[in-house]
Amino acid sequence: MELVEKYREIILQVFREYTEVPVAHGDLEDEIIVDREGGHYLWMVRGYQKHKRIHACIARIDIIDGKLWVQHDNTEGIAPDLERYGVPKEHIVLGFRPPDVRQYTGYAVE
Repeated sequence: MELVEKYREIILQVFREYTEVPVAHGDLEDEIIVDREGGHYLWMVRGYQKHKRIHACIARIDIIDGKLWVQHDNTEGIAPDLERYGVPKEHIVLGFRPPDVRQYTGYAVE
């Protein structure tokens, strides 16, 4: 299996694991949005919590030049889950961190 295809499957598996856990509060629904051609993977939540409309990005991961760029992460840390499925740290970029800070994260700089 091609590396990029493997990474696509890993991203979806990690997102699915998270979305299988029922939401504790509110009438919320998870959505996984995939743009395979562009290499964009988005996990959204939408619905209502009490009378407040919720429409938010939980996580976004892009595949850029064979690396997984975590562009947004509202979990307790999605990168270790990617590692658990075999993605090496040097193939994970914490894109939501400023470039001058990435060298201290233990993950790829770019």
